Amino acid sequence: MPVDSLDHYTLRTAELDATRNFFVDVLGLTEGYRPPFSFPGYWLYCGDKPIVHLIGSSREMCSPSPDTGALDHVALAASDIGGFRSHLEGMGVAYDERKVPELNVRQLFVVDPNNVKVELNFPLEAD
Repeated sequence: MPVDSLDHYTLRTAELDATRNFFVDVLGLTEGYRPPFSFPGYWLYCGDKPIVHLIGSSREMCSPSPDTGALDHVALAASDIGGFRSHLEGMGVAYDERKVPELNVRQLFVVDPNNVKVELNFPLEAD
């Protein structure tokens, strides 16, 4: 009974539209169907899968939860590292780049408007 894959992660934010714009404009996700919940938010899709759920909240409700406050980062698979670098630079988005030893993977790290680190993993040919 193993876990099959990441389904989604949820961010609670007082910066709902800025966060939506970051994931859509910077990372290339698309806004899609979201059930008619009684609170504001967005579901952001990668292909046909809603992988990022956003919940709009007041600043008071967005302080770190003692129950879920240890999140360091979220990792997403990506492609075309050169194109992605150019895209980030064109938008003025700062990033850090690392190479994973022995795995032929490069990583770009960006930070969303809520100070959540997002890791983008790019498979590379052996170099």
